[in-house]
Amino acid sequence: MKNWEAAVPTRVAVFGAGSWGTAFALILADAGCEVALWARRSELVKAINSSRTNPDYLPDTVLPDTIRATTDAAEATDGASIAVFSVSAQHLRRSLTAWAPALAGDTVLVSLMKGVELGTDMLMSQVIADVTGAGPERIAVVSGPNLAGEIVRRQPAASVVACSDEQVAHRLQTAFHTPYFRPYTNTDVVGCELGGAVKNVIALAVGITDGMGLGDNTKAALMTRGLAETGRLGAAMGADPRTLAGLAGMGDLITTCSSPLSRNHTFGSNLGRGMSVPEASAAMSQTAEGVTSCTSVLHLARHHHVEMPIVETMARIIHDGVSPQGAIKELMSRTAKPEHR
Repeated sequence: MKNWEAAVPTRVAVFGAGSWGTAFALILADAGCEVALWARRSELVKAINSSRTNPDYLPDTVLPDTIRATTDAAEATDGASIAVFSVSAQHLRRSLTAWAPALAGDTVLVSLMKGVELGTDMLMSQVIADVTGAGPERIAVVSGPNLAGEIVRRQPAASVVACSDEQVAHRLQTAFHTPYFRPYTNTDVVGCELGGAVKNVIALAVGITDGMGLGDNTKAALMTRGLAETGRLGAAMGADPRTLAGLAGMGDLITTCSSPLSRNHTFGSNLGRGMSVPEASAAMSQTAEGVTSCTSVLHLARHHHVEMPIVETMARIIHDGVSPQGAIKELMSRTAKPEHR
């Protein structure tokens, strides 16, 4: 019997002690798992283990004793049936290359990341497969409207656990289920990942309009048309349209575009208030994935011959220096067309 075929996995390694990695470690602990939380910096590990808090990201959250932190990948994975990755999308390949030798050949590999790799245009599940050689039955993603700041307060939330192997998805669902965190299963890994990656870019655009003082009509238009863009790319890449109408699509889009806790919305809002891209980056303590992923999402769209004007506009604002005001004007002046094209 493989490790992950146990009824309830008891050992889980979480790589990445940022806000979402730490929040997910809390979910796992509350679900009855024993959790090893890998962090890069030894001082953070010492603080977590001694104070039971993560002072850098979630200082007000008391972590259960069943979470222990470590800087040693081999220690983190010792006996673990599941390994969860929560690092910046653009750092996954380099980090996972270092961690891979410590991973057992039957460990289920779970991505919490929402981005597309620059240079390769790979989704995170594809990067995991490329680095580790794991088959699709061992790779899963978790995606949905899950703001870490609300999760650690144990406020009710739902998410999607997607794996091409439905049995594995169900086993992960059991491992992640708590009274406040309700995971649903799905086999559409591509759809879940696209929903998570593209919504970050759309949230930048919505944040810009907030920063400019524009109203709810503008935000609703961007969110709705952004979901249409995601649906067109998803259809071209074989995603199930129902996925993008669900938690990993529309649900995540609504949260990321509307919450002040959203990094991408905050970054866009700073741009809308007149900050430059470097100034907005300097004002952020954590990564806004849409800033880098807008380029790789646009590459995916062009590769699949899909029109994504909002994504293209954001790439021009972020990387070509186009003003937000000018970009909004250009979007509104595009040729009129039927809604469902």
